Amino acid sequence: MRYLLFYIIFIIQLLANEDILDIYQKEGSEGVEKVFDTTLSSYQYWEKKLRNMDTRFGYFEGINYLLACDKNATTLKLYTKDTNNTFELNKDFSAFVGKKKGDKQKEGDLKTPVGVYKLIQKLEHVDPVYGTLAFVTSYPNTYDKVRGKNGSGIWVHGLPLDQKRDDYTKGCIAINNNNLQDIESQIDFKEALVYIDQKPYPVVSKKTLMQLLSQLYSWRKAWKTNDFETYMSFYDKDFKRIDGLDYTRFKDYKQRIFKKDEYKQILISDINILPYPMQEHEDVYLISFREKYSSSSFKFNGHKELYVHMHSDKFYILAEK
Repeated sequence: MRYLLFYIIFIIQLLANEDILDIYQKEGSEGVEKVFDTTLSSYQYWEKKLRNMDTRFGYFEGINYLLACDKNATTLKLYTKDTNNTFELNKDFSAFVGKKKGDKQKEGDLKTPVGVYKLIQKLEHVDPVYGTLAFVTSYPNTYDKVRGKNGSGIWVHGLPLDQKRDDYTKGCIAINNNNLQDIESQIDFKEALVYIDQKPYPVVSKKTLMQLLSQLYSWRKAWKTNDFETYMSFYDKDFKRIDGLDYTRFKDYKQRIFKKDEYKQILISDINILPYPMQEHEDVYLISFREKYSSSSFKFNGHKELYVHMHSDKFYILAEK
């Protein structure tokens, strides 16, 4: 029923727009599709869409909860999205983090990683040393892996039930058991992200988000239309893909694909954009979304991640999954 209503509204809008009807008459649905792709790639479209939206934390279509850990302040803050799609501080907890300072690099270095992670599992039956329950994070993420970071078992967990607690962890984030139970009762962990840095969560520029969104769709448009030069202009020379392809090998691979000149259908949804904490580059952002890709030779329907940095008002992709 929802899709039927959307279709009816869409037709009414088309009928009210003679220019769109003229394009459809001359070029068919592909001509109309080009108009929509161009509009989605424009800064003006996103400027209008985001004008009255609270974007202090980023842009979120598929995330409803943020857990922000400030390692220096040893705090964990829970932000939840309200009915106005605005993130508000829900709880502020004291936390324990890794024994050693800095970003985690390898197994056993006793450091809590710096980055953005999904909660991929909830463990309700854990060793008493981890308290009453634990959430498993997605460390190492795509960007961690392409930079050679390793290790595993980074959790958000409780405090020991029957032994003296240390003032640090081996790399996890630990909070009081009652506080952890409070979080567990208020969130759907599948709709949450964990942001870990050595300082508070930054305020995100609305202008930057407009640029990121318009360029995301420009990247998609170049991909759809086999515009190889424009497509590759979005990739940093230090780019690495999750499977190990560097910029040169990735460029050669994509050039072979683009030469097929196939018609592609690329739909993206559930877009989330937030700042990514790191020291190697400034103005780094994680863009995640669900991608539905279809061509005559390949089909894909799943989660996609782009790690990009902004330079001179343009994004450059550092890593991709």
